[in-house]
Amino acid sequence: MGVKQDDGSIMPTSEQEKISDELDIRVKKFLRGEKTNLEGLQDKKLKGQLAVREELFGKSAQAAAKAEKWLLPSEGGYLEAEGIEKTWRIKQESIAREVDILSARSQYDIVLPDLGPYTLDFTSSGRYMAAGGRKGHLAILDMKNMSLVKEIQVRETVRDVVFLHNELFFAAAQKKYPYIYNRDGTELHCLKEHGAVLRLQFLKNHFLLASINKSGQLRYQDVTMGGMVANYRTGLGRTDVMQVNPYNGVVALGHSLGTVSMWKPTSSTALLKRLCHKGPITAMAFHPNGHLMATAGKEKKIMLWDLRNLKDEPLQTLPGNADTLDFSQKGLLARSTSSFVQILRDSSGTQNYNNYMTHKIIKGYQVEKVLFRPYEDVLGIGHSMGWSSILIPGSGEPNFDSWVANPFETSKQRREREVHSLLDKLPPETIMLNPTKIGTVKPQRRKEKKTKEENEADMEAAVEAVKGIEPKKKTKGRNKPSKRTKKKQEIVANAKRPFLEEQKKEEEQVARKKQKVIEQVELPTSLQRFSRKKSAT
Repeated sequence: MGVKQDDGSIMPTSEQEKISDELDIRVKKFLRGEKTNLEGLQDKKLKGQLAVREELFGKSAQAAAKAEKWLLPSEGGYLEAEGIEKTWRIKQESIAREVDILSARSQYDIVLPDLGPYTLDFTSSGRYMAAGGRKGHLAILDMKNMSLVKEIQVRETVRDVVFLHNELFFAAAQKKYPYIYNRDGTELHCLKEHGAVLRLQFLKNHFLLASINKSGQLRYQDVTMGGMVANYRTGLGRTDVMQVNPYNGVVALGHSLGTVSMWKPTSSTALLKRLCHKGPITAMAFHPNGHLMATAGKEKKIMLWDLRNLKDEPLQTLPGNADTLDFSQKGLLARSTSSFVQILRDSSGTQNYNNYMTHKIIKGYQVEKVLFRPYEDVLGIGHSMGWSSILIPGSGEPNFDSWVANPFETSKQRREREVHSLLDKLPPETIMLNPTKIGTVKPQRRKEKKTKEENEADMEAAVEAVKGIEPKKKTKGRNKPSKRTKKKQEIVANAKRPFLEEQKKEEEQVARKKQKVIEQVELPTSLQRFSRKKSAT
């Protein structure tokens, strides 16, 4: 016996039970704890509302479990140690012997001692990588075919490199100005207004190129129209620590006084300033969900902060230096100093990071930047002698959404995606600390109650304003002095009336509150039968 499916085929009962058991296990993962016990509730209305909510939670958990089962076939995996073995003691050579050929190709070292140190950047799909050497070397690589697309020598200092909306354009922060190049290495634009830029960041949802220069000036350039959106002086000195929060598009800067400032292009002042360290900040990174921020300071501490509730104390404080930090798609944190790279993992799901893997490059190599490759279990390391790539199991998202980022997209798909992304471009006004406020109704401001002196002053001003009004001259017998005086008194009374009525209403409200307080006072048993009569009178 079996169960008939939609396509007419019959599924065996044993297989159906196996799938249902698997779905039940997945549903438990998406449920928000145990169900609420509604038997003890006496309020029928509240009981009905909670029952409806519990039913909705159950349906959403089932839908998420089915989506994970059928639409997300690949599962991510981490290193698992046996017995007394530790994961951070496992070397890259041991991992390379156990993985498949395609994964082993992602483990390599490129040695270019005369052109480093190198900084790296990946496209959102992880297929292309841009490498920029401090001594003028720029290169674009196709990571799928492991081939060189283009390399150029600009013959001047390169401090940073970043891709724009796709692999066809990238920006390089050079000695005097940032430049924009296309995929063929042709110089398209020289952004002289930005000055000598130290760091670049691209906001892909808003098509904005953000830069911070030697003078501590933050600039936003719209790469679609070419106009300068904003130009602000931070007032906190020179900094080369700059990151964009992927959740809300806010640019964060780390300063030499230990503060972190967050900016948006429509505000000339910082949205938030937070003292995170006692010394200069050396590195900063944001979790992909945008709610967790990691900062590193000169006092040899790495701190994790919850951006939804910025308390005085961080979530976790880890010992050690970090010249560069980066979060992976699955939440692994990579830190590096000198020639040592460490990867931390939140194994318990409570935002408590512990040592997961370590890697030491050749002694004497100075790491410039670490960057996880999207949708791959790969960590790119740019250092003083070139760049390297190591395998970090569990770091990348195993399932990609082709509508968001497709590592295997064709040129036609790329053109379509570029058009759609331009149509969906968000204006700079949508950048804010809490983007969930977009689309909500602004709450009405409560009218501030005026003091008694202010009411009297307003009433006197209204009376003085009407005193100067001369009544119209009327026919004989109707323009007597007594009638004119009476008319003036009526005008003054009409001016005073709204103020007196408002004052009367406030007095009545105060009297009602006092009466309620008197009623709430417990009376002796012998007098309780009279309380209702008194309140009625």
